Amino acid sequence: MNYPRITIEYCTQCKWMLRAAYFAQELLSTFGTSIGEIALIPATGGKFTVTIYESAEEVKETRLWDRKERGGFPEVKVLKGLVRNVIDPGRDLGHTDRALTATATATATATTGDITTTTTTAASECQDCQI
Repeated sequence: MNYPRITIEYCTQCKWMLRAAYFAQELLSTFGTSIGEIALIPATGGKFTVTIYESAEEVKETRLWDRKERGGFPEVKVLKGLVRNVIDPGRDLGHTDRALTATATATATATTGDITTTTTTAASECQDCQI
């Protein structure tokens, strides 16, 4: 196996294969040979997870994204930032980094005083998976 290895598990009942393939293409276009492998793994039950495996002496597994835990899908720029933080933290992602900084600034601007309001969309179960 080539490392780092990224797996994208996606629900076939929800028809998320194209979304998974799009994320894989974006990561390969950005990181090229810095990524050893990206695997698309069909699943069911509304699953959409992105996991990275690193290996020095033993394999280290890091879950980058879980749709059910995070309440939705990642933006591409966020996913790229998460991958970069694991495989090459010093790497500059150019316009992606600027977009991430702008998003963080907008979030900080929306915070007033000591009270911070965070709106999270609950991870709803996929209706296609309710069999």
